[in-house]
Amino acid sequence: MIILCGPSASGKTEICKCLCFNFGFVKFVTTTTRLKRIGEIDDVDYHFISKEDFFKKLKNNEFIETVEYNGNFYGTEKRQIGDNVILIIEPNGLKKFMSLNDPSIFSFYLTCSENKRIDRMNFRQDLEKDITSRIINDRKNFEYNEIKKDINFAIDTNTKTVYELSKFIYDTYIESLKKRN
Repeated sequence: MIILCGPSASGKTEICKCLCFNFGFVKFVTTTTRLKRIGEIDDVDYHFISKEDFFKKLKNNEFIETVEYNGNFYGTEKRQIGDNVILIIEPNGLKKFMSLNDPSIFSFYLTCSENKRIDRMNFRQDLEKDITSRIINDRKNFEYNEIKKDINFAIDTNTKTVYELSKFIYDTYIESLKKRN
């Protein structure tokens, strides 16, 4: 299992798509209460559910972890764990998964300059107020010194193409699996 962690617009979603398309991985579909963005598909990008349904699942202990981010709830459902899966997650969720001490789980932290991330959010037509909110939240939630103990690899996504980054992650993952076996 590959875990991708990084601040808003660091490349997580595009790298995940490339790994799935080019290397046969399956995206771990997290559950959220946030509204769909233009072009997103239910049960492909996220399981979009109401807050009421989210809290029912929470009460039934169906999540490994949950987080509230920008007023929306996100959760990783236990039923989604499996081999050959990629998960995009926040730092607290990363900590929960890495505490499982599963030697088949590898985490990658994606770094990117704040200016580049703002450019990417503008390009995908995020609202200015949302961009500002994400940047503020990311400054406190994605402090590298706090995250580095829970990651296996850190990758700068500023200059390489999505394919180059995906290929590097795939090669690193395969090589790491060989070393652990």
